[in-house]
Amino acid sequence: MSRSSDLHGAAPDSSEFALLIFDLISDFEFEDGELMLRRALVLAPRIAKLKARAKAAGVPTIYVNDNRGRWRSDRAQIVAHCVRPRARGRKLVQQIKPESDDYFILKPKHSGFFATPLHSLLEGIGVRTVILTGVTSHQCILFSATDAYVRDFELIIPRDCIAAMEPRQTRAALDIFSTALKADTRPSSKVTFRSAR
Repeated sequence: MSRSSDLHGAAPDSSEFALLIFDLISDFEFEDGELMLRRALVLAPRIAKLKARAKAAGVPTIYVNDNRGRWRSDRAQIVAHCVRPRARGRKLVQQIKPESDDYFILKPKHSGFFATPLHSLLEGIGVRTVILTGVTSHQCILFSATDAYVRDFELIIPRDCIAAMEPRQTRAALDIFSTALKADTRPSSKVTFRSAR
């Protein structure tokens, strides 16, 4: 397949930046899911605003999501499952659900890079800087940030767009992000999509 068009004949995205949203398309029907949902609900409006600004700047959004045993599902089925009337995560998913031009990747483990096409997708788009948002700070975000760092991506991890069960877990992760991984952890309102080079 030529890089000049995808299966539908449209030009592929081309951007130095990509916004990644981790594990927010969920029913939150798991142990401690209610607590995690409360933390995630605080993030949703901020991430939605960041996503709107990214889209206006031509920056693609990539949802990187746990499969939660639904390997036969696609994006539409997962979203439908999460917004059904009695779903615990319905309110959150309605605020942040993927649009038709967003990418959606299922991951089997903590890192979005493990056994997924994420790296190939980022390379194909021309991404040099990834913006990581979602849950959880000290697990999926941390593992994915580490894998992005060793692949030479620049990292932006807005401190107000990540969460974990406990605030101390996010504080510990932020220390690793800013020191070991050299990530920019400014608040989402300060994130710009201009190259620093």
